[in-house]
Amino acid sequence: MQPVAAVEAPAATADVEARTPVAERCRNCGAAIAGNYCANCGQETAVALPPAGRFLREAAGRYVALDGRLWRTLGALLFRPGFLTREYLAGRRRRYVRPSRLFVVLSILMFAILGFTIDSPIVLGDTASGASGPAANADGDESVGRHLDRGLEVRVEPADAAWLAPILARVDQFNALSRDRKVERIRAGLLRYAPYAAIGLLPVFALLMKIAYAGGRRRHPQRPHEYAAHLVFGAHHHAFVFLAVSAAAFVDVPWLRGMLVLWMIAYAFWSMKTVYGGRWSGIVLRAAFVATFYLTCFGIAVAGLLLAAIVLR
Repeated sequence: MQPVAAVEAPAATADVEARTPVAERCRNCGAAIAGNYCANCGQETAVALPPAGRFLREAAGRYVALDGRLWRTLGALLFRPGFLTREYLAGRRRRYVRPSRLFVVLSILMFAILGFTIDSPIVLGDTASGASGPAANADGDESVGRHLDRGLEVRVEPADAAWLAPILARVDQFNALSRDRKVERIRAGLLRYAPYAAIGLLPVFALLMKIAYAGGRRRHPQRPHEYAAHLVFGAHHHAFVFLAVSAAAFVDVPWLRGMLVLWMIAYAFWSMKTVYGGRWSGIVLRAAFVATFYLTCFGIAVAGLLLAAIVLR
């Protein structure tokens, strides 16, 4: 019995090694390896291709953390304002989804949901509302603006500038469309380019937070002062807004939407209190400063999105 066992054990071991070959040197960086992962670059040392089920689990887990971190992170993000930022700055990061990944995934989710749930997000005056005549047209021009009228006709001033020729050609193509086609094109363009605007507004938000909390290092030594810390706070706050807006898209009850809006407002103050501390009066003043300039930048971004939707394809 012993000789048989001694012969079969190496065969079984060899069979396992054949099914899961391990390289002697890292295939990525060439360093000598001893273990399941390369100590130099972190790549796994097993070179066998994973089964289809494992491949799909790894792909999904890499982006949404299906190992439990996702649900732990979403729970804290929704109901514990500022908690995730405090945990990240304290170095407790492994148990939660990273703020940058959370920001990207939830922004993609929000814009995807808005694309399915919103049919016509832009209303620039409705000619079928019952108003007609010169007075109605005058009111429409005043409320909508000088460059976009009730029929979504775009006028560029000055129209004789040579450097505007490429833009004018695209504008003429847009003006030749029907009103329904114009609305659909603007809608599609906004949803296409809005994620880029969201990414661009994040560093602006962080810069405003840094300005709002400039100084005070001696008085508040535990308060975040580095720009990167404000980026983390901004990523978590924006991720919460993305998640709240996604939820609001499925809520048809007005009072529930109202409660959600109130929670979003309270969340902003509460998260600032949790992360930065200080008196409530200072928090309100700083929040007002950040909101004023951020909403200004947001308006500029929306105008840029409208222009991109009109002149780009």
